[in-house]
Amino acid sequence: MKYYYFKGACSLAGHAALLEAGIPFEIESVDLKTKLTESGADFFAINPKGYVPAIVLDDGELVTENIAVLDWIAAQNPAVSLDGGMGRTRLLVALAYISTEVHKNFKPFFQNADDSSKQKAREFISQRLQLLSDELMGDFLFGDAPTVADFYLFVMILWADKFGVIVPEPLVALRHKMVPRPSVQAALRAEGMI
Repeated sequence: MKYYYFKGACSLAGHAALLEAGIPFEIESVDLKTKLTESGADFFAINPKGYVPAIVLDDGELVTENIAVLDWIAAQNPAVSLDGGMGRTRLLVALAYISTEVHKNFKPFFQNADDSSKQKAREFISQRLQLLSDELMGDFLFGDAPTVADFYLFVMILWADKFGVIVPEPLVALRHKMVPRPSVQAALRAEGMI
């Protein structure tokens, strides 16, 4: 299995979650400007969408979209998922909220928007992070152990720090709990971020 990523992108969530779940995989970075992989392959030939994350499973099946990638990882190991009849649904609710209400609103920072647009985005993202903070069920989103949703949220908190978004204190604490995890350290190291 091969996992395609870009340094510090949302694909960092799946990278760390794969490590946390103990799923064997290889990684390959993608230059999102040239659309070439680290080995020189045309990334469009691998993923016609041209963005990360993407997993090519051992049988050749392609999985794209962060929510789907993280859901697939959660299905492989219950340690990064939720138990119970509503567990998967609750996890998908969190992943969808992080994707649509937090992640997508970082767009002005990646498109060199004007300062006013960036400030509006900061305020909007901070409000959305506050809702997640208010719903914490322990040290992490759903209790005392991280799920794939916490790995996604962790990346969003890193971005918030980078772009001057106010992060609620409980989510700052979540970030501090995620950083020392061996899976997170290994992913950050592999991506050249530490």
